Amino acid sequence: MADNFWKDLKKPVFTLAPMEDVTDTVFRELVMGISDPECLQVLFSEFMSTDGFLHVVGGPKVKHRIQINDSEKALLKKSGVKLVAQIWGADPEKHARTAKIISEEGQFDGIDINMGCPVKKIVKQGACSALIANPILAKEIILATQEVSTIPVSVKTRIGINKVITEEWIGHLLETKPVLITIHGRIQKQQSEGTADWNEVAKAARLRDQLSPETLIHGNGDVMSYEEGLQKAKDFGVDGIMVGRGIFHNPWFFNKQVAERSPEERLQLLYKHASLFTQTWESKKNFAILKRFFKIYTTGFQDASKIRADLMETNSLEEVKQVLEDFGFDIYN
Repeated sequence: MADNFWKDLKKPVFTLAPMEDVTDTVFRELVMGISDPECLQVLFSEFMSTDGFLHVVGGPKVKHRIQINDSEKALLKKSGVKLVAQIWGADPEKHARTAKIISEEGQFDGIDINMGCPVKKIVKQGACSALIANPILAKEIILATQEVSTIPVSVKTRIGINKVITEEWIGHLLETKPVLITIHGRIQKQQSEGTADWNEVAKAARLRDQLSPETLIHGNGDVMSYEEGLQKAKDFGVDGIMVGRGIFHNPWFFNKQVAERSPEERLQLLYKHASLFTQTWESKKNFAILKRFFKIYTTGFQDASKIRADLMETNSLEEVKQVLEDFGFDIYN
């Protein structure tokens, strides 16, 4: 295996979680551009199916999940931020083949295996969080991926399915000595409901100390500010923090300047997002995907709700531009 970049990062390490229809190359570039590199150290791709990736016909339909724009590549190089591809499936051999291709292409710094997604249609395939009930297969997947990958292999998971089994489950994973395990402090049954149990994340960190001291443990769940992340890392003994929904509350999550952002800053970022999305995906992705992001930018200022309502009716970049101009905002300023 090539050098493990994870061990060289300043702790606590902050990462942006892999999220479906969220962490594409456009959003990653956007967040990176407004973040401090010492705050945001690692980005993850959307999670990509190994079955789909290797399918002769279906491959091109899922490969966009690991697409990297040239402008993002330039920003990654300039900032030093690392990029990790996340993959999922239930077949060790397909994980190995996918990992070999990704690592040989040389665009990603690491590979992460999704063993945490609770979506029913994926769980029915025996993949992601379903693997918590199948530790033998889970370990086979990790070992097969590690065997062929020339970049470090990590795992993201949860603390159980219908009940908490942190020590038993994480103990199995630690037998494979992954470079990193990121633990979402919820069971599969909770989906994103309830409260993440960081005491269980801390339990996993203590177990790591006993079974695989070289493995890093990161925590994930309900972190809504950078300062809160720093405190959780200290309180629960983890090496890093993965941020998911927190980025929807504040796109500047990883920026040390905590001052309130002006409406102009927010809407200029919104327009930049819509522009880059249109430029990157054109007819390849539905413009409606962008609408989940509009609320991020249109909060906390006068007329924000009205602008947001009008933006939700748009279907093109030109329409977005018209809405902003109608409210008197100069998108080019």
